[in-house]
Amino acid sequence: MKLPVLTIASGNQTKVSEISEMLDVLSLKVQKQPDYLNVEETGDTYFENALLKAKAAALETKTWALADDSGLEVDILDGRPGIYSARYAKNNAEKIKKLINELSESPYRSARFISCMVLCDPSGNLVKDTTGICWGEILKTPKYPNGEFESIFWVKEANSVYGELSQSQLSKLGSRGKAAKIMSPYLKKEIGLN
Repeated sequence: MKLPVLTIASGNQTKVSEISEMLDVLSLKVQKQPDYLNVEETGDTYFENALLKAKAAALETKTWALADDSGLEVDILDGRPGIYSARYAKNNAEKIKKLINELSESPYRSARFISCMVLCDPSGNLVKDTTGICWGEILKTPKYPNGEFESIFWVKEANSVYGELSQSQLSKLGSRGKAAKIMSPYLKKEIGLN
């Protein structure tokens, strides 16, 4: 019997493996999107960006497709950088420096990582979208060098920064893990794995 195929709308194999594990669907062939596929994220929300990517991957591969879009929202900065997290500055070091400078010495450092996940059928139709949120706060200095926002985002429940969470902690506490946990039963039902 041929396994159903799910394309993860990402060219990043690590991200594809991570999402695949979080979805907990063993009876499914999971693949990354074609290397040549590059979708511009022109949406105004995480949902819109995820839908653009999932739809493009579904139409290109003629398979079920799943995409996510995520960002870091800092309360005192009115939710910035938000959907512009990836474009907040030219590189990770600059992003961290800019965020720490913007927060300055403020005692109000609450923030959240948000992930929106979208599932499209092989015709590119939206089937389901889910959202996961991981709450935390921004440290004044990175916990380790050469990191991304994950190196300064403290997750109190785990007593560590987001970037040091284990795979099982990411599945349970991480924003993408939470979105995947909600998505998993719908995915199984829609693809007919139940």
